[in-house]
Order: sequence, then C-alpha cells, then structure tokens
Amino acid sequence: VYRYIPMGSLIMVFKNYRITRNLWDCDWVGLKNFITVFNKYAFKLALKNTIIISLYKLVFAFPAPILLALMLNELRSNRAKRLLQTCYYLPHFISWVVISSLLFTFFAPESGAITKWIFDTFGLRMDILTNATVFRGTLVVTDIWKEIGWSTIIYLATINGIDQQLYEAACVDGATKLQQVWHVTIPGLIPTIMTMLLLRVGHILDAGFEQILVMQNSLVWDVSEILDTFSYSLAFESGKHAQAAVVGCVKSAIGLVLVLTTNSIAKHYDQEVL
Repeated sequence: VYRYIPMGSLIMVFKNYRITRNLWDCDWVGLKNFITVFNKYAFKLALKNTIIISLYKLVFAFPAPILLALMLNELRSNRAKRLLQTCYYLPHFISWVVISSLLFTFFAPESGAITKWIFDTFGLRMDILTNATVFRGTLVVTDIWKEIGWSTIIYLATINGIDQQLYEAACVDGATKLQQVWHVTIPGLIPTIMTMLLLRVGHILDAGFEQILVMQNSLVWDVSEILDTFSYSLAFESGKHAQAAVVGCVKSAIGLVLVLTTNSIAKHYDQEVL
C-alpha cells in the first residue's frame, strides 16, 4: 500500500505535471524533466555532497557501533553494561529538531554557552555550525552520537549468540582477551556485518535528510545541499513536483544497482550472506 502502489505515480517524471491538474491529463514531455534536472548546477552539487557525506558516514559511522559492541561485551559488570547501554540508546529517541536546538544553544558562533566558555578561557573562537570547512565533520559526529547506541543492539545480540565453547577452547590454548576478540568474536560477527553493510549500501544516497534540513544554513549550503534537500526545495518551494520526482527516481535506481552489486560480492565471499 505504501511502497508499491505509489510507484504508479512515478509516471509524472515523464509529464508536465501541475498539482492543480489530474496526473493523467497532464501533457507528456518524455525525458525533458530529466534533462532539466541534470543540467541544474544545484543537482550536480547535491549529488556530489550526498556522495561525500554518505561515504564519510559509511567510513566513520558504520564501524563505530561494532567497536562499541566489542567494548561493551568485555565489561564484567552486567549492571554497568546495562547502564551504559541505556545511556547510549537514549539519543536515538531525540529528534533532530531538538538536537539542532541544543547544538545552537551550546555551539552558536557568538552566543553559544560552550563557545563563549572556550573563548573566555582559551581565547579561541570555535565555529562548527557556520564554518563550511568543518560542517560535514559536525554532521558525521552528531550522527554517530545519536545512533551509535541503537546500532549496537544487533551486534551485541550476535556476540551473545557465539558459542561459548569457542572462548573456552581459546583460553585453553592460551589466547589473550585481544586474541579471543580477533579470532573468535570478530569472525562470528562477519555475517552480520556483511548483511548490515549490504543494507547500508542500499541507502548510500540517504545522507540524512532530517539532520541536514534542520542544521543547514546559507553559510554552509555549498557543502551541505544533498539530493533530499534539493528535491524538497523543488517540490515545496518551487512547486516543481515532476522534477522532484526525477531526483527520487535517480536515487532509487542507483540504490537498486548498489544493492544488487554488493549482494553479489557478499555472496561471492560468504555464502551465508543472502
């Protein structure tokens, strides 16, 4: 109902669609909407930024919950482990609107509480919200902080499912804790990691619409405009719904190709990954 039936309306990408007219009565324009969108400077910039930000998140944010799960698993105190897990889970339930407000309160260039403290204490001016050089890094760091705890759930569940006899055998052979992690825990995580990587690659062009929409400003537009925000502005600011749908089609097509390619590679190296 919510995924497949709406695909019928994608025919608007080939029509001169107007919201005031019936979709089927609109004039057929063929590939005109695609040509118009592809020739826009904003589209090329958005595609470039989407790829860069997505790769940053893939390289830095994807391994983060794996490392956290490995560290939490080594805690001997179950009480401390549950307490830390709860603390790490909580940010997942905070909306990006609230997080953006908190960031502005603490890190606004002139009036932020932490920014003012750093300037008064060390004489340094810190700007992470309107500085185009570090803004992408801010997006990655805040995304890791928000989602790292929630993403550890599946990895911790996988670790708990590893046969304990493997650890006992490793201890008998004189393996240290680090060697047990490297030779027992990580190999046991590989199938799950490959599956999660496959799912992540399928959404490689989803660079974080909500996050960027609420954190973006004119000073960092050149490095933060992504396909989702570009499509949003086309649809709701310019009223060009057909062109906005073109962006969605391009994303879906690229995502499909990446999923099929990654899945083929994964099955080639590990038959357990479906």
